[in-house]
Amino acid sequence: MRRRDFITLLGGAAAWPIAARAQQPAMPVVGFVGSESPDRWAAYVSAFHQGLREVGYVEGRNVAIEYRWAEGQNERISDLVVDLLRHPVSVLAVPGSTPAALAAKAANTAVPIVFAVAADPVQVGLVASLSRPGGNLTGVVTLNVEIAPKRLELLHELFPTATSFALLVNPADPALAEPVSENVQAAARAFGIKLHVLHASNEAEFDAAFATAVRLQAAGLVVGPDSLFNTRVEQLAALSARHALPVVFQWREFTAAGGLLSYGSSVTDTYRRAGVYTGRILKGEKPADLPVEQTTKVELFVNLKTAKALGLTVPTALLVRADEVIE
Repeated sequence: MRRRDFITLLGGAAAWPIAARAQQPAMPVVGFVGSESPDRWAAYVSAFHQGLREVGYVEGRNVAIEYRWAEGQNERISDLVVDLLRHPVSVLAVPGSTPAALAAKAANTAVPIVFAVAADPVQVGLVASLSRPGGNLTGVVTLNVEIAPKRLELLHELFPTATSFALLVNPADPALAEPVSENVQAAARAFGIKLHVLHASNEAEFDAAFATAVRLQAAGLVVGPDSLFNTRVEQLAALSARHALPVVFQWREFTAAGGLLSYGSSVTDTYRRAGVYTGRILKGEKPADLPVEQTTKVELFVNLKTAKALGLTVPTALLVRADEVIE
């Protein structure tokens, strides 16, 4: 063999691993739209990653994730979805935001979409039915709209003689605000009490809403389900303490932060389940064949330290029903 041929052969052998790696298929890409900021959603993203791991996907190892963040501005979501769809994403994940799920559906009919919402996905037009979604969307739905009246009932149990309560909703998300307002108003009429529906569409409006509830002499406040409120539980708990206003919300995280009561499904489990569905679709399953999962377990948490600070005595009947009493 001539020296020139030998060098050429060695050169080709050295280049072979690089060429082989270049020919390997690229990682699948998940597009992820968050309605808030990455720091506020850190626990939720971690739960989503856990769900992916349960079906064999680890970010950076065998799946890539492209993130887009709306920073609490729902009006930006449609543009973020369209921007992500310019990339070759395999699945579009829009957990925790009904506006993002609706924007994703409106933007495309081809890329699989996984949502996690509190609104009825059939009623708002995301899927044809829960058992047979059809089309390119599926996901997880919580019971946090349906059980919103139960939160008013808990306050009524604490204050059986009170005649006035308040409800806080985000008018920028009518798919949640409207059914929650209707359901809780119906419950208030059944109890024979007055319900004041208050609005906050951004963080700056929280304090005014709480002050209005106090001015209207509401015995307590129900905070409606919404991504704006979900990621500001510490602020909501602090406002409850500042205004000496008993508040009930949906997530345990609120009660752990100093809120009085929470009653609802687990937020982290919801995101984990969205991650599982995303992984299953990456493995080849079709959204149309994956029934929308409904959370069935709801949990009650009571913060006795907060109750004492508010001068409240929590009925024993309520305490024995609690999944956890924080002292």
